[in-house]
Amino acid sequence: MPARSIEQVRNLCKRRGFVFPGSAAYGGLGSFWDYGPLGTEMLNNVKRAWWRDVVYKRDDVEGLDAAILMSRKVWQHSGHEATFSDPLVDNKKTGKRYRLDHLLRAQNQAVLTSIIAQVRAIVGDYLDHLLGSLRYEIARNDPSLGFEYELLAHASGPGAELVTLLPTVSLSRAGMELLADFCAREVLDLSDEYRIAVLATAQVVDPAVDEPGAWTAPRHFNLMFESHVGPVESEPGTEEELASRVYLRPETAQGIFMNFAHVQRSMARKVPFGIAQIGKAFRNEITPGNFIFRTREFEQMEIEFFIKPPQFVREGEKNDAQWHDEWIKQRYEWWTGLGIDSARLRQREQSADELAHYSKRTVDLEYLFPEFGWGEVEGIANRTDYDLTAHSRDIPAEDLARLKLEPNTDSVEKFDYFDPDVKARYIPWVIEPSAGATRAMLAFLCEAYHEELTKDPPAAEVDAIKAEIPAVIKNAQKKQKDAEKESDPAQRKHDPAAIEAFCAALEEAATRLPQSLLEIDALLAEHPGAQNLEPVKKLQPKVNKLAEDCARVVLKLHPALAPIKLAVFPLKKNKPELVDIARRIAQTYQPHFRTVYDDSAGIGRLYRRQDEIGTPWCVTVDFQTLEDNTVTVRERDSMQQQRINLEQLRDHFFTRLHV
Repeated sequence: MPARSIEQVRNLCKRRGFVFPGSAAYGGLGSFWDYGPLGTEMLNNVKRAWWRDVVYKRDDVEGLDAAILMSRKVWQHSGHEATFSDPLVDNKKTGKRYRLDHLLRAQNQAVLTSIIAQVRAIVGDYLDHLLGSLRYEIARNDPSLGFEYELLAHASGPGAELVTLLPTVSLSRAGMELLADFCAREVLDLSDEYRIAVLATAQVVDPAVDEPGAWTAPRHFNLMFESHVGPVESEPGTEEELASRVYLRPETAQGIFMNFAHVQRSMARKVPFGIAQIGKAFRNEITPGNFIFRTREFEQMEIEFFIKPPQFVREGEKNDAQWHDEWIKQRYEWWTGLGIDSARLRQREQSADELAHYSKRTVDLEYLFPEFGWGEVEGIANRTDYDLTAHSRDIPAEDLARLKLEPNTDSVEKFDYFDPDVKARYIPWVIEPSAGATRAMLAFLCEAYHEELTKDPPAAEVDAIKAEIPAVIKNAQKKQKDAEKESDPAQRKHDPAAIEAFCAALEEAATRLPQSLLEIDALLAEHPGAQNLEPVKKLQPKVNKLAEDCARVVLKLHPALAPIKLAVFPLKKNKPELVDIARRIAQTYQPHFRTVYDDSAGIGRLYRRQDEIGTPWCVTVDFQTLEDNTVTVRERDSMQQQRINLEQLRDHFFTRLHV
């Protein structure tokens, strides 16, 4: 089965050179990550697979690489400068700060139900139709409800009925997230006075201390990183400062819109056509986390696909809804085609109150991550003609009113297109598939991560390990109590919280032996505080040896995504004739795909090392090679081996890699 925790994946990434903490020598910089040798290869492979799918395999998409820094006016007219912000609340008791929706997601069902009841009491019947929609969305997205589905989905009466229904059902995580996000949106629509009162009356709990907080009114914090162009130093907000202000782009889409006309004219493109871009984006997230899922610096893979507005679509041509459905289908199949199980990938329709005001329809592709659950990895939106219109001058008043835009007097262009088929000018509509490259890498790693036994370990050795684990836990708990007695944290030899977590994890893993051998091995070796426990020093060598003999970690990555495609070993590194052939094989394939030569350990250990980083094939040159020109090719997932002639190796690998 895939990874049970993000920590498993994080430990592997650090240990094997995928991802390292940024600025680690100085204690790190929150939610910035460096990609090591294997991480760089894999991230490039993810981007290459995406580019091949959306550009090379199609005849209606062009590529682009726009500048990270653009005129401030781009972000003014896109709406980012005014609205791209997160609502923050502070607990005056503890000084802790949270994003409102994240804070409410940490609450129980009773707190959220109280918030809904209070908001409805304040705003009245206005909330009823929204509550009716929420009731249906919870029922549709919460598979745990079972027979309660009919109760929630089809209950008659005003939206206030939801407040009565909620105490009768127990929502899953998916249902709770829908409920929490709804509460956050409705609280933000209240005045500051009411916001404070609602949070206080509902007794919203601070997750850090597990008790109700004294909450401030939510206030907005701009997510864009700000900088300046040129040597100007001036007071913030002055004309001089505003003239030099720029932002690190929070998305790559606006660079595509800025270049719509350039690409269309230079490449002689007819609508429909698309522009694809992969690039860095930056968001000053208040609560980043879950490893590389939510970071302040990340990479996006975006397409803006320009289509005819509905009134210009002729018979036999696809309309915007059909194009949208087609892109949803194609993007879903890209993920599953690269190894994501459909049981852990879903299409989630954004509800009406979630949609951006310019979006006609948006469908999110979400992956079921370990621990934190469903997370968006790609969104496919029908953005209508909002974006190109927002950046155009001389737009008719009725179109500005329809899109809720102000006239753009700064732009020197109108992003329209003359369609030779209908003999008319129009501003194209846009379908936008937008995926996160770094999120994609995390999803593929979580899906590919497996711990498995390669053979059954001797029962007597497993029983011996089980018998020694209670002594480890007992000794750890004694050291935990000693540390807790020390009033000065700086004088403690051990971290009580770390030891408590270690004990809980070790006790749980012991119940799953022998399948958890590798997990226990990692706990004993790496968990904070474990290295200071005497029973660990006695137990660890036994667990380590048994794990090496009988278990493996394997990344079952699609070959297109694997950082290293092929590893070549000589059976004996002190036999020049074997080494020479092995090196020649490696050199043959190095220009075509990432290939490594390794003779630093025994064959068994070398196989395990390559399994752990996802290498799909290993080639071993042995003494039989000298006799019949064949080598042993081992396949990663099945561990099966076969003899293949050196002259047939190229076809064997290239057909499987689709190179």
